[in-house]
Amino acid sequence: ADGTFYGKGGVRIRYVGTGGSGFPLLVIPGGGLNSTIQGLISSHPFNPIEEFKREYRVITADLRNANGGESTGPLEVDRPWDAYTDDHIGVMDHLGIDKFMVLGFCIGGPFIWNLIERAPNRVVAAVTAQPSGFRPDQPELFYNNNITNWGPALVNRRPDVSLEQVERFLTRMYKTDADFVFTVTRDFVKSCQTPVLVLPDDVPAHPLAVAMEVVMLAPKSEVSIYPWKEPPERIPIAVRQIRSFLRAHRPATT
Repeated sequence: ADGTFYGKGGVRIRYVGTGGSGFPLLVIPGGGLNSTIQGLISSHPFNPIEEFKREYRVITADLRNANGGESTGPLEVDRPWDAYTDDHIGVMDHLGIDKFMVLGFCIGGPFIWNLIERAPNRVVAAVTAQPSGFRPDQPELFYNNNITNWGPALVNRRPDVSLEQVERFLTRMYKTDADFVFTVTRDFVKSCQTPVLVLPDDVPAHPLAVAMEVVMLAPKSEVSIYPWKEPPERIPIAVRQIRSFLRAHRPATT
């Protein structure tokens, strides 16, 4: 589907929507702060737009200020995670969508937990695939990745953004409260009544230990087979489980 834009103040978010009248499914691409629609289509284990557009109204967007994307907005140094969540909620508000389900890859994991905390009555069910999390043995991992692979390109194309602002932004995002899933506490996950399906991974940015701790803490959690990406023949099994999970928690239509 052709992309269009949602705007609010200095924020302009490119999003696409497919699937017509099905129940809304927000898809958050992986790729860290360079999360884009194109990346979702070209570099993820499967393409959720193609998998789910016949059954759901699939909405996805370029992350604000992602390199290679078309979404732009201020660098909100003091509230990085919430700024991105503002954009996710803003797109759904713009489309007139109240309740929705959400599927997120990589950085989508922390975003989903922030969404659930901020809009608990709107997120019906959630799927976190290869979710990001904090590794005590590599505490600088996300800061270093983004100060190298995201920040310089942003500064080069945005004269209003300095490298010092990028450093402060990343420090607040990934160092100040560095723990667990970055955006919420273990106590919040333990009390969360939203159904959550976790598809774990085990690479430096997607620690298996954090994914499984979420599964153990969340009272309405489910977990996929593991590993689910290797060999590739397992991926359709994981997609089938996602489809079953979403159908089980999709509100009945009248």
